[in-house]
Formats: sequence, structure tokens, C-alpha cells
Amino acid sequence: MYSTHIFLIVKVISAFVLSFALALALSPVLIRTLYKYKCWKKKPREFAPGGEKTPIFTELHGKKEVSTPRMGGILIWGTVLIISLGTFIVSKFLSPELGAKINFLSRSQTWLPLFSLVAASLLGLVDDLLVIKNKGKYIGGGIRFRVRLALIGLIAFAGAWWFYAKLGWSSIYIPFYGNIEIDGLYMVLFVIVVLATFSGGVVDGLDGLSAGVLMPIFAAFGVIAYARGLYDMATFIALIIGALVTYLWFNVHPARFYMGETGIMGLTVVLAVIAFLTNSVLFLPVIAFVLVLESGSVIIQLVSKKFFKKKVFLSAPIHHHFEALGWPESQVTMRFWIISGVFSGLGIVLFFLSRFL
Repeated sequence: MYSTHIFLIVKVISAFVLSFALALALSPVLIRTLYKYKCWKKKPREFAPGGEKTPIFTELHGKKEVSTPRMGGILIWGTVLIISLGTFIVSKFLSPELGAKINFLSRSQTWLPLFSLVAASLLGLVDDLLVIKNKGKYIGGGIRFRVRLALIGLIAFAGAWWFYAKLGWSSIYIPFYGNIEIDGLYMVLFVIVVLATFSGGVVDGLDGLSAGVLMPIFAAFGVIAYARGLYDMATFIALIIGALVTYLWFNVHPARFYMGETGIMGLTVVLAVIAFLTNSVLFLPVIAFVLVLESGSVIIQLVSKKFFKKKVFLSAPIHHHFEALGWPESQVTMRFWIISGVFSGLGIVLFFLSRFL
């Protein structure tokens, strides 16, 4: 048993290192390509989705939007996809015993996360391309938000159906209580959580912010997956973290590229899927507290402006509010990293306490 766990830990760490190394090797090619084809906005954003002017945001980040490429998220999901499929193919040429040890693509643990990551990322890629070309009916180019939401909803519904019909999931774990059977409502809950997590994607906006916030969140679910015996899932999460570390290497100030929708859409959707597969979805609001905070600030701002004709924050999402107050960008970023790390750690503590109390 001890030697088995040593092998599994080595497998997870090896996946992290391999992902980091491959992403590092691919980065120069991606960066050159993004700059060669000028994959950035052709003019800075001046209006919010609702049509209101955004003078504070434009002043803070207008120059970056028209000089720093989008679509850096390709590095993340591309690396994960290459290693996942590559490992699966290589395992078929090995002995059944050795192949089973190195392969981590499995119907019950990793097929759905990989599908949701790639599907949502491809949707985000289309949106990024439309933004770059300044095409589409959305302000500044891109897919309308309601259309994006509907398409993410379709991906979520496909995932919900897979969970319920194929994997037989119909109950949810209540911390400190146990599993509760909710039958068909499981699919409804799944779609709602995916859409809610997707809305937290507004965290992508400052140099180094998104990756630094997401890494401890995924790491927390990696620990939970391993504790639940979901070793293939833990390996898959390690791939995501490894690619995120490389992305962060090039995204810290001054950023060489930004994640774009092709990165943040896939990562937020797969995060929700992982939370369900680890049967720990009710820990998600704690572990991903920063995403909740970011999404909540946007909702509060929109509601306040619509019904009370006043702003609660100088600029939303909330990280731009702190910038507008005069905080340096790097200070906002690193403090959000700290908050994400603390709440991810708190989520892990609550998870283990709920198992043993």
C-alpha cells in the first residue's frame, strides 16, 4: 500500500512537471504567433456590456488592450490536451499493466473534465477571434453575452446528462451531514453551478491575476481528489496546474499575453465539473471565494446602477475598484493571490473536518 501511494504521488508530480516543461517549450512559438498576427483588440474598450461608458477602466488598461495579445489560454488547454491524448496513445503500445499505470484518461474521472475544458475553450477561442477582428454584435466585438451564456449552458447540460445518465450521479454531499438524494434535480444544480462558476471568469484582468488566483483553487481540488481516491483526476488537475504555472511565468508584469476567453471559459467550466466529480461542490464557494467575490461585485454594480442609478464600486469587477483607489496593479494582484490561497486552504480544512467529525 505504501509503495502504491509513492507511485501515485510520483505520477501526479510527474504530470505537473511534464505539463510545465511542455508549456514552456510551446510558449515561444505561441508568443511569436500572437504578436505576428497582432492578436489584440484594435481599439480599447470604452463601454460596458450594458452600454455605459467605462472611463476608469479605459484609463487604467486601454493601452494594454491594444498592444498585448489575447488567447494565451491556448497554452493551458493545448498542453493539457496534448499530454492527455499523448499519454493515452502511448499506453496502448505498452503492456496492459504498464499502460494502465501511466494512462489517466478514464470514463468515470477524466473524460468529462477534458471534454468540458476543450469545448468551453474552443468557444472562447471563437469569441477571442471575433474580438480581435472587431466582429460580432457584442460591444467591442465577440459573441453576445447571452449567446455565450446559452452555449455554456448547452455544454453544462451535456455534462449534467453524462453525470446523471451515464455515471449514475443523483445525490449531493452536504458537509458535516452526508449525501442527500436529489434525483433529477442533480442536473438542474449542475447547470446552475457551471453557469455561476463561469461568471467568475471576470477575474482575468490584471497581469498575473487569473493564474495566481486559480492555481491554489485547482490545487485544493487536487488534494480533495487524491483524498477521495480519484487518482486519475488528481493527475489531470496536476496537468492544469503545471500549464498555469508556465502561463503565469509569461503573464506576470509586464504580461507577454493574456488568457482571453479561450483560457478563462475553459478553466471555470472544468472547475465546476471537477467540483462535482469530487462530490465536493458545496466547498466550491469557499475554495473559489475570489471568483465569488469578483462575480458578486459585477452583479452588485449592475443591479445598483439599474435600480438606484449609482455605482457601489468605482469600477467593476472589484479588482479594478482597488486600482481606481490608487493601489498599484502588482499589489492588487498579489493580495488576491493571498486571499485565494487562504480560502483554498480553508476549504481543504473544512473538507477533512467534514470527513472525520
